[in-house]
Amino acid sequence: MIDTIRIDISKDMLDVYWLSKHKHKQFANTKTGLNAMIIWIHHTEASLIVFEATGIYGRHLEVGLATHNIPFARVNPRQARRFCEGAGQLAKTDQVDAAMLAKMGALLELKIDQAKSQSLYDLKQLATARQALIKDRTAAKARLAATSHKLLSQQIGRRLKQIERDLSQVATAIDAIVAADNDLRQRAEILMSIPGIAKVTACAILTEMPELGTLSSKQAAALAGLAPISKQSGKWRGKEHIQGGRASVRQAVYLPAVVATRFNPDMKAKYQQLVSTGKCKKTAITAVMRKLIVVANTLLRDGRKWVEIPT
Repeated sequence: MIDTIRIDISKDMLDVYWLSKHKHKQFANTKTGLNAMIIWIHHTEASLIVFEATGIYGRHLEVGLATHNIPFARVNPRQARRFCEGAGQLAKTDQVDAAMLAKMGALLELKIDQAKSQSLYDLKQLATARQALIKDRTAAKARLAATSHKLLSQQIGRRLKQIERDLSQVATAIDAIVAADNDLRQRAEILMSIPGIAKVTACAILTEMPELGTLSSKQAAALAGLAPISKQSGKWRGKEHIQGGRASVRQAVYLPAVVATRFNPDMKAKYQQLVSTGKCKKTAITAVMRKLIVVANTLLRDGRKWVEIPT
């Protein structure tokens, strides 16, 4: 069993637990505190640092560990909570979480992660902002349709114009980031060569699954939560279904999969073959989503664009 250090991240503090020595320490979540923690980690015998993916509060930690060549693993918060519950630990405090996740890292032998590039990090923030603006636009349009008051209509109209300007600026910023990063641009071009995947979807896949291109087909499908999970007990056989994985990836590829069933010859054939054998349309679309991710993984791994296979 490997020795691990678990870090529980909050806005102000980094709660650290060294598993083999059962030691708790606290460091401020600042540049000075992070440097002090890294110096302390170098004096330990731990072989892996484990922490939950917490967005902006963990960004500096991730970069700091990668800069000093300290191996780390990001853990899905839901997976971490279920591990604690499975171990019978229902209490939730920063120190308890740190101790339990150190044990999780030691027992499960988690895969070592790589720090995301600044380009991917910026792209993720812009993609999140874009989704928020789209939701705001939808809500504003609904309010506009429901009001008959002149003043409110004018205010909502101005808000909609501002949202459109903001969306345009975000789109321009996304284009600039992709254009400035050669690797990112090449990967985006490969993804956009697949019929059904446009620029927005390509950026979403790159930010939500940066590992794509380094995985096996089964790993890629499982990471996206699109691999069928079997259920059986004795002679009983349940229906296979998808579970877990990254919901954001599934949301990003759902509509492209629908488009692909009409305009991508390979995906169209797959969809029609499943429907003709009695599969429901939802199951067939899920299979197309899975195939899109698998094809994208293969093309990125080989560094080549999609080409139609002659029939």
